[in-house]
Amino acid sequence: MPKKKKTDDNKHKVDASNVIGLHAAVVEQPITDTLETNYMPYAMSVIVSRAIPEIDGFKPSHRKLLYTMYKMGLLTGARTKSANIVGQTMRLNPHGDQAIYETMVRLAKGNESLLHPFVDSKGNFGKVYSRDMAYAASRYTEAKLAPICAELFRDLDCDAVDFVDNYDNTTKEPTLLPTTYPNVLVSANQGIAVGMASQICGFNLAEVCDTTIALLKNPDHDIASTLLAPDFPTGGQLVCDPAELAEIYRTGRGGVKVRARWRYDKKENLIEIFEIPYSTSIEVILDKVAELVKAGKVKEISDMRDESDLSGLKLTIDLKRGVDPEKLMQKLYKLTPLQDTFSCNFNILIAGMPRVMGVREILEEWTAWRSDCVRRRTYFSLKKKQEKLHLEDKADSKRRFFIRMKGDAQEMLPSLQDSFGDIEIIRADGLEGEFGFTTPVMMEGDYDTRANIYKEQILHMIRIEDQKE
Repeated sequence: MPKKKKTDDNKHKVDASNVIGLHAAVVEQPITDTLETNYMPYAMSVIVSRAIPEIDGFKPSHRKLLYTMYKMGLLTGARTKSANIVGQTMRLNPHGDQAIYETMVRLAKGNESLLHPFVDSKGNFGKVYSRDMAYAASRYTEAKLAPICAELFRDLDCDAVDFVDNYDNTTKEPTLLPTTYPNVLVSANQGIAVGMASQICGFNLAEVCDTTIALLKNPDHDIASTLLAPDFPTGGQLVCDPAELAEIYRTGRGGVKVRARWRYDKKENLIEIFEIPYSTSIEVILDKVAELVKAGKVKEISDMRDESDLSGLKLTIDLKRGVDPEKLMQKLYKLTPLQDTFSCNFNILIAGMPRVMGVREILEEWTAWRSDCVRRRTYFSLKKKQEKLHLEDKADSKRRFFIRMKGDAQEMLPSLQDSFGDIEIIRADGLEGEFGFTTPVMMEGDYDTRANIYKEQILHMIRIEDQKE
């Protein structure tokens, strides 16, 4: 047997005294310092870069996705696989394909989350009013930008907004999208940050635009006269005191009650619910009604089911004989989410700082920001035109000339031919003491020299042709 070699114990020893994590250490510091160095950077990152929408109405995840689709040519082109869009967006958003696709789902027409969706979708994108109607995988769906997105990118290539490097400095992305209308009040948006949240309800696009125009014309305009009430994609009936609505418009905080809309089918003795509050879902309503029936608090219902299909939402309630549908719905409004409250919290990032503002303040901030976008676009266009402007030397330009002169054409012809060359006389019947002629192509400087001889006889000159070398 061969002898075992002696190992040198000192040869493989490594000094790891300074390696973090290998040795326990207790560092004493004030709690304020810990919060400032560890917690606050994280909190500000969530607030500024993730959860709170900005004045253009978008969060960073929305903006990165829409900008990627714009650069892919999906504003006017055909739909492409959602998986392709998600993959391209990861150049700007490194948080994973699932998070990006969930963002696309919410912006899609098929999901019905927004009054004016930004993604023209094809395939199963789920429904905002149903928890169990799951969307299909990205490899099975297709998407492109909706026509309204033209208003988001109209001035993007005219230096209307700032661009910054992406997370790995390989490309540029816009800090904001130069929306031509106050999208921040049109698209419903919500986000939960650290220590604060944002909950913005949507408003009718035409009403928002009318209100903005009215405020530009008259800063003291009564907002409630043109911006009638919040508008929700899932519909519903608004139950709100005008004074409460005015308070929401003024402060940006408050709540509006929304109740489901229904109709009674007398022949079948059933109630059909076809619109529900934006803040709830089909499953939550069904679970709550079932709980009330089991507890014996609601005895008028024999069955309740979900009959939603491609035509839209529909909840059906079968009634027992002799039940008053109006009284039953009033009871359900009180006991179930068929009547729910949407809590408003108009918290928006302005120049990187979160601010809770009323509608008037929001529109004033948007107007000021949009005015700056237009100013930058105008300056960009002016600069481009100045760069293209080429002032050629007039004397070196070549063209033909038509000259109208006093005198007799026959007498002056030899002299004019000596000066201008092979000219063509033009006579008009009934015109005495005047005639016209056209010159061959010559430089304008040469024409000025030759025409100076006849400055007393020339009545008019027209440049009739411009010929470039």
